[in-house]
Amino acid sequence: MAKGKKKSKSESPSKRFGGIPYAKVCDTLNEILKEELAGVVRYTHYSMMVYGYSRIPIVSWFREQANEALTHAQEAGELLTTMGEHPSLEIGHLLESHNHDIGDILRESLEMEGIALALYEKLMKLVEGKNVMLEEYARKMIFAEEMHRGEVDKMLRRPGDFASVIKGK
Repeated sequence: MAKGKKKSKSESPSKRFGGIPYAKVCDTLNEILKEELAGVVRYTHYSMMVYGYSRIPIVSWFREQANEALTHAQEAGELLTTMGEHPSLEIGHLLESHNHDIGDILRESLEMEGIALALYEKLMKLVEGKNVMLEEYARKMIFAEEMHRGEVDKMLRRPGDFASVIKGK
């Protein structure tokens, strides 16, 4: 520090991160964290509820999804701590329909992937053009969630059906 200069106050978090709506971004990241942690639990549960001839590859796929959800939760938490915030210890939506037909499980999965996608899209709207780190993160996660939804969509189709089962968006 140059002699005679007073130490300036540290920048506000919003200014430091490009003028983003800081509290809304942090709230959204915590919602993402909670939903991804719920995904870890949900996909792990689903993997234990699969029976029948196709059990092994389906169990493997659900466990991969659980691991990926954990990675997504960790990334959201790391962004929160980078921003000087405290990641939530809560877990998001955990539904138990007690319907363990593979189709029912995949439809539940599709619904939850839609919730996560909406949160990442919300984050993108909050940070787009303001913070490259957060924008690139949101963009990467939107891509990943769209790919997940696409895979589940294809798994729910009957052989030879090309039309998506996803309603609306």
